[in-house]
Amino acid sequence: MIDISGIPDIPPVLIYFAGAALLPLFGKGKVRKIYLIILAALGLIGVAVLRSPASGEWEFSVSGFELIFLYVDPLSRIMGYIFAIIGAAAILYSLGVVKENGEFVCGLLYLGSAMGAVFAGDLFTLYIFWEIMAFSSLGLIWYSRTERATNAGMRYILFHLFGGCALLAGIIINYMNTGSITMVPGESGIGHFFVEPGIGYFLLFVGIGVNTAFILLHTWLPDSYPKATIAGAVFMSAFTTKTGVYALVRTFPGAELSLFGNEIPFVAYMGGVMCLYGVIFALLQNDVRKLLSYHLMSQVGYMVAGIGIGTYIGINGGIAHLFNNILYKALLFMCMGAVIYATGKNNLTELGGLARKMPVTAITCVIAALSISGVAGFNGYVSKGMLIHAAELEEMHILALALMLGSVGTFLSFLKLTYFTFFRRNDEIEAKEAPLFMLIPMSVVAFLCVALGVYPKMLYEILPYRAVALQFHAYALGHTLSTLELLAMTAFMFFSLRVLIMPHDRITYDIDYLYRKVGRGFIWFCEHPLVSFAIGVEKEVLRIADYFVSFGKNPMRATRMMADMIGVALLKPFVFIQNHVIQSVYKHYERDLEEVKMRPAEESLERMSIGTGVLLVLLFFALYLIALLVQGWLA
Repeated sequence: MIDISGIPDIPPVLIYFAGAALLPLFGKGKVRKIYLIILAALGLIGVAVLRSPASGEWEFSVSGFELIFLYVDPLSRIMGYIFAIIGAAAILYSLGVVKENGEFVCGLLYLGSAMGAVFAGDLFTLYIFWEIMAFSSLGLIWYSRTERATNAGMRYILFHLFGGCALLAGIIINYMNTGSITMVPGESGIGHFFVEPGIGYFLLFVGIGVNTAFILLHTWLPDSYPKATIAGAVFMSAFTTKTGVYALVRTFPGAELSLFGNEIPFVAYMGGVMCLYGVIFALLQNDVRKLLSYHLMSQVGYMVAGIGIGTYIGINGGIAHLFNNILYKALLFMCMGAVIYATGKNNLTELGGLARKMPVTAITCVIAALSISGVAGFNGYVSKGMLIHAAELEEMHILALALMLGSVGTFLSFLKLTYFTFFRRNDEIEAKEAPLFMLIPMSVVAFLCVALGVYPKMLYEILPYRAVALQFHAYALGHTLSTLELLAMTAFMFFSLRVLIMPHDRITYDIDYLYRKVGRGFIWFCEHPLVSFAIGVEKEVLRIADYFVSFGKNPMRATRMMADMIGVALLKPFVFIQNHVIQSVYKHYERDLEEVKMRPAEESLERMSIGTGVLLVLLFFALYLIALLVQGWLA
């Protein structure tokens, strides 16, 4: 046996970052494929051999802050496991469709930064990798090289820049209040570090909420994921939202909001709302990857609900569902990517009849659909059951009902997806099975979905609260029968009334429609009223500057002009009164002003009219009186 006790642990982020840096050296042929397969294997091994606590010097003091680049506990370890597994599958899948090194580099940086975030031991290190994730994933959208992808990428990065700024501000304010940036849990165990209530608390919640796709902060997800590259969407389905969920576990498990004297578990109910919201919008979609994107948001809602419940079994359920969801959601994106690759079509109205033409893709997609729907025997059933059980234990019956309704809606929409993609008759479509490099990871991930559903103890062993997880019985007879009855009724409803949910080629507006309207209004305001105001201010400033230039050349002339202008301004409102005295004085100042303006600045004025002199004296005394009054008020 090889003794590795003296070998220091290596942060997984270094494996992927180094791999991205060296990738261009291997060209674009078979050597590159071999290199990427070896890199995927090294990533898996690198996570598997990590010890807790980690060995090696990965703590650095920077400007008085202790930055920890490798912190290993049960929570970060399970995140590392699933990220490495799906990262390897995504890399292998990419070999069949990605041609450019740049897209591979973006994927590796994205995977590496997600690893860096979940193994970070402090908030600033988390923030560094948080931002690298945003910019590297942007490349996976822009590599589609379409106008829609370019625009979606801009909206995507604007959302994440806003979230990153909120996160950084929350970190700084929380540090000022607590004097700590550590993410290493204290006596509370896996749970969380201390967050001081206040504005910092709110900003941290918003910053994490953007990545976690909270309601109102979610629109970047269904907007950008369908426009990413085929392989890029597989990467994106796994890391951004799940890193947000991880940060939520560290910061806000069981968080409550005081409302009308009652403590409301707002994080848990946010998860319930996300679950139902995502399902409803998914049912309305025609684009297969947009349907999956809304379901991604819905499934994250289950995880957020478990974390919001805050109990050991609730957190276990949230993390178990995160683990399972990454498997079947990445598999669904792989399957739909294979369909798009083979047919060039991404709308349900254009698909159908692919079960015979793409049998492996069809079988793996059905497995993923049964998994996400929570059918017994598949991994989604285990984690959904744990979450519903956790809600019922805390007597959160409304939340439990929302999660069960979410399961019904999920099953309904995936019956729709699989039927209209693979089983509806369509004799006109032409396609052939996906390349081998796409089929291998799809088959392996499908096997894992079944294996964890049949033998869930494999998952229980690596959950944060292992002892609590091992006490949960996923296949209790009552729960299993009620779940099967509910899903059977849903299937019967679908095949009886499927005409009601036939896919339609129509636009479905989300809350981002309002954001875009507000954004266009803001741009109009900037381009018209605001620019007009700026031009007006500029003109006045130039007039004042011209006056000072004129005063410097001929003080007497400038003073006389100012006196005439003041006289015209003061008397003009009274000109309409039929008073010959006022009119004559006004005309005098007006004529004198025009006469002075016509004279060159260099011409000296040796005299000033008595009226002008009196006006200037009165103006001086008025200003002097105002100054005295102000000084008295200040005193």
